[in-house]
Amino acid sequence: MSDLGWDTAVEVYLARLATERGLAPNSLDSYSRDLAGFSRFCIERDIPPRALDAPALLDYLERLAERGLSPSSQRRHLASVRGLVRELLERKVLEQDPTAAIKLRPPSRPLPHTLGVKQIEALIEAIDGSSARGLRDRAMLELAYGSGLRVSELVNLRLSALNLEAGLLVVFGKGSKERLVPFGDRARRALEAYLERGRPQLLKRRQSNVLFVARAGRAMTRQAFFKNLKNRAIGVPGLDQVHPHALRHSFATHLLLGGADLRSVQEMLGHSDISTTQIYTHLTRTHLRRVHRTFHPRATLDKLRD
Repeated sequence: MSDLGWDTAVEVYLARLATERGLAPNSLDSYSRDLAGFSRFCIERDIPPRALDAPALLDYLERLAERGLSPSSQRRHLASVRGLVRELLERKVLEQDPTAAIKLRPPSRPLPHTLGVKQIEALIEAIDGSSARGLRDRAMLELAYGSGLRVSELVNLRLSALNLEAGLLVVFGKGSKERLVPFGDRARRALEAYLERGRPQLLKRRQSNVLFVARAGRAMTRQAFFKNLKNRAIGVPGLDQVHPHALRHSFATHLLLGGADLRSVQEMLGHSDISTTQIYTHLTRTHLRRVHRTFHPRATLDKLRD
């Protein structure tokens, strides 16, 4: 197999992806395009599969950068090549993995979109609390923002998870991990109103163990909650592009701005790794810099000139 050519190597690898991993046609086309470009690169430089090494791969990545490909696109191309290299290693065409020493810098994570306190208050106040659905949606928004729940956690809450007196929820997050999450007085009042007047009207004498009920006492879907949120946000300034996860982001950011410690926020969000929670510290630092530039008399040259 040492004389295996690039065309054959790519063909064999793609066939394996199709049969063993059952990749969709679109995914196979993506792999095919990436590897066709890589094999052309190697053929132009007279680099057979058995001679592939790290310097050649670095040259290839530099070529991608010169073509203007974004870091995320470069990572995708490298992932395609890594798969092909594993195939070559299994077939004994290569003795060592030339991709092992190649590290691309991790992609920059976009800062999550958060809402201001006044925006959230305006969103909740815009909901008509005189109807059963309005009471339900108010309680859901108060709890989503007041406890930082994921949408999937919110819509799947059971009645037994709620302890109104203690102001606590038992939440089952990712990986079915259980955690206790507190909620405040405003969420408690909204929940009490919903449980007393809204939920019985929605159930119409049916029985259900779901906290926030939709049709026939079933749990609301994530898509339905998103649609409800979009409809509720109509007419509220600055909320044209509101997303359910913005409530969770706002919960974490506002806690940190208020002085909460990172570990406590991590626990309430249900993050297994604190590095996931640390992205919110970037938001708070951005806020602090903005406050400093706005209000400190020596923050900018313009203010000094004044």
